[in-house]
Amino acid sequence: MFDLKTATAALVKFRDERNWQQFHNTKDLALALSIEAAELNELFLWKTKEESENVDLEKLKEELADVFAYALLLAEKHKLDVTEIVLEKVVKNGIKYPVEKSRGSAKKYDEL
Repeated sequence: MFDLKTATAALVKFRDERNWQQFHNTKDLALALSIEAAELNELFLWKTKEESENVDLEKLKEELADVFAYALLLAEKHKLDVTEIVLEKVVKNGIKYPVEKSRGSAKKYDEL
């Protein structure tokens, strides 16, 4: 089974074998994450909604993997449990976006 801990361990092993930890400071990991997210967005640039739904899945997988990789490395650097912080955020969002007010709405929580 491939889980977040397994993925993070594989990334750390890959990084450490190449002595790249020296380059993985918080700022640069955050910047790399942002740059990879921009590359993900580039797959959809200038495309219609319909064209976007027919995205090249291989390219999507590549860009998503890069985004996830840097997010996992940034979490690992700060000893954050990714599952825990995502679940905490779901709870916070549940409070900000109660079903009875937000169902079917794209409004921000302070506009509901």
